[in-house]
Amino acid sequence: MRIPSTVRSAALAAAVSLAGSALVFTGSSAQTSGGHGDRSEWVGSWSAGIVKPETAGFTATGLNNQSARYVVRPSVGGDKVRIRFTNIYGDRPVQIGAATVAFGDTSTPVQSDIVVASKRALTFNGGSPTAVMNKGAELLSDPVKLTVPDLSTLVISVFYPTATGPTSWHASSDQENFFGPGDLTNAPDGTGYDRTRACCWTFLSGVDVLTERSAGSIVVLGDSIADGLLSTLNGNNRWPDQLAERLVADRHHNAPGVLNVGEAGNRLLQDSDGLILGGPSGTEQLGPNALARLNEDVYAQTNERTVITHLGVNDIWMNGAGSDQIIGALKQINSQLHENGITSIGATITPYGGFTTPGGWTPEKEATRVAVNKWLRNQHEFDGVIDFDKAVRDPSAPEKLLAAYDGGDHIHLNDAGYQAMADSIPLQLVR
Repeated sequence: MRIPSTVRSAALAAAVSLAGSALVFTGSSAQTSGGHGDRSEWVGSWSAGIVKPETAGFTATGLNNQSARYVVRPSVGGDKVRIRFTNIYGDRPVQIGAATVAFGDTSTPVQSDIVVASKRALTFNGGSPTAVMNKGAELLSDPVKLTVPDLSTLVISVFYPTATGPTSWHASSDQENFFGPGDLTNAPDGTGYDRTRACCWTFLSGVDVLTERSAGSIVVLGDSIADGLLSTLNGNNRWPDQLAERLVADRHHNAPGVLNVGEAGNRLLQDSDGLILGGPSGTEQLGPNALARLNEDVYAQTNERTVITHLGVNDIWMNGAGSDQIIGALKQINSQLHENGITSIGATITPYGGFTTPGGWTPEKEATRVAVNKWLRNQHEFDGVIDFDKAVRDPSAPEKLLAAYDGGDHIHLNDAGYQAMADSIPLQLVR
């Protein structure tokens, strides 16, 4: 795992008492300004939660003499950019033979097209065009001089010359990414990329930017609702994306980065191989339990200052967890975030009445959801609470999503529903 970018003292942790408090972290790697414009600072601008490869399929086999072209949207901009890769769940070192970063050509509908004049070669370890990610390790590129606007589209192309083995990946991208034979890192379009996958980013874990106007970053610790399941493909309409848009509109060039590490199916209490509905095993893509994710997905982010935790619905419907278990896990996440000097925001669990997956919604499970939400609204431990439940429920049937927000399966939302979630967040909580 990456070493956290800041060193947090006990005095700093104790200072986190009110939502909206101004925090400035300093550390051994620091180029810090607290947003005052006197020095530049690295900030996390885009991220993805990373999970184990599948037991069969392309992520189990991996890539060999192939290129991948990944499309991402950084939340905030800067004057330089660096790219993070991960081999945390690999079984061998992974070679990178070449890599580039460029702006996506948004004048065409083809996601794999790039603005050729913006293309920059990525280097590693002080100038090498190639690199090796050790087994279980991560890799950080050298800084690249590229002025990245807020909410722009970046295309990252990577050539994997030898067999990677099982891939560390994000399994639910809601974004098309592209794969093809040989070294296609300099291709101006996607002609050579003969396989389009709407599922995933492989080996890619983050994008950092260097900026003089840093406001740090917000990490969203969530599940498929943060992942934006059933939102428009390639639309960047997940609620964390729409929160980033609100922040940029409100604060212009002094907005914090928004880092979405949601993992579809993720739970507070169970790992991906934990029981689901009494069955023998889970699914690799669900990720480890949320507390086990803190070291990699939260503390290791660049300049993280606030975490929004929105989890629990999968524990309820998949495992029948009790309210005391869910509340206990949320309390522990909150305590650990505070211990590390991070502002901690909780969020109520959204409705899922009518969700007909076997073992899904029941009146007993609804009572658990209501009890957890009641506790969240009345506790005084988190630095703030976002009431997503109130924002998207049907007032006449509060166990259900409002029909206008329902993505179709009665648990996930559509673009309008995710917008309603983002709009319900008091921006003073994430200052």
